[in-house]
Amino acid sequence: MPMKLIRLYQPRNPLFWLMVTLNLLSMVLGWITHNYSPGVFVSLIIVVFAVGNGALGLYLMWRLVNA
Repeated sequence: MPMKLIRLYQPRNPLFWLMVTLNLLSMVLGWITHNYSPGVFVSLIIVVFAVGNGALGLYLMWRLVNA
C-alpha cells in the first residue's frame, strides 16, 4: 500500500507544526555549518542535534501519514 504524502499537510494538528519547526531547524543547522567553521566540539554538538532532529522529524512524518 503506497504512502499518501498528502496526509502530511494537517495544519490543525500540532505534530504538523512541530515537524515544520524541525525542518526549519535543520535548515538553520545546515546554514551554520556551511557558513561558519566551528571547532570540533561545536561540530560534534551540531551533528548530534542534526541526527536527533532528523530522526524525530521522520518519526513525526510517519505518525502524520499513518494517522
